[in-house]
Amino acid sequence: MTIEIDLAERRRSREETRVDPANARSWLLLSALRDDTFDAAQLSRADQVILDCEDAVDDSLKDEARQKVLDWFAQGGRAWVRINERGSQAWADDVRALWDSQGLCGVMLAKTESADQVIDTAQRLGGSVPVIPLVESALGIEDAVSIARAPGAFRLAFGSGDYRRDTGTANESLAMAYPRSRLVTASRIGGLPGPIDGPTVGTSHALLREQSADGVSLGLTGKLCLDLETPAVINESFSPSSADVAWAVDFLADFEASGSVIRDGSDKPRLARARKISERAALFHVNPS
Repeated sequence: MTIEIDLAERRRSREETRVDPANARSWLLLSALRDDTFDAAQLSRADQVILDCEDAVDDSLKDEARQKVLDWFAQGGRAWVRINERGSQAWADDVRALWDSQGLCGVMLAKTESADQVIDTAQRLGGSVPVIPLVESALGIEDAVSIARAPGAFRLAFGSGDYRRDTGTANESLAMAYPRSRLVTASRIGGLPGPIDGPTVGTSHALLREQSADGVSLGLTGKLCLDLETPAVINESFSPSSADVAWAVDFLADFEASGSVIRDGSDKPRLARARKISERAALFHVNPS
């Protein structure tokens, strides 16, 4: 009983400090079969947790995985769930099981290729559950604007591995710049937060930082990760640096000292950047160097 009370208190404490999904940087994706890791994931440094009922689960084990998620929710767990692609029997089973589930934060819809798939999913879940369309194909990338504008769409995510498989694209920053930029532009048009980048394969912090920097430079604001060791690195990479915060503080102070008057054509974009950095610095508790 003492252990259960302690876990409930730790969960409550972690939820109070968790970064909200609109601004979340690290999205920890775990197999829904690995219920032995659910509590550790919820208490980890990850901004948000996703339990995967799709690619990480064999077709013969879908029911078992889904039940593990529901059992954990019944014990006080909270997370997002990656559900199967629209049109599959597994998708129908997912939305039926998750409808009205108290621990469900939202769903990530696998292999999204159209706005209708997002709308159908949102409606089948009652209309109030946020949906993250996971865009994983050439067709999905080209239809990204309509997907971002779909009622129920909360934030776009990039299924980079399946996209490479679909298109034959190399896992290189230049080759992946177009689909990433497409999602960033679509998110802006659709009025959504910045998109979530695909995961980095492997646990090398150097590679993780490099690929995170690529995403940040293109305008993505979060990243999927696959193990408990990487959320801290992603959180740091997708937060403004202390040097950036120092520049923003100095620029805003100088701007106010000048009477908040636009002095030349570069002031407006720099002002917007400084304000955005300051907002994210406050959100993620980053101090100027």
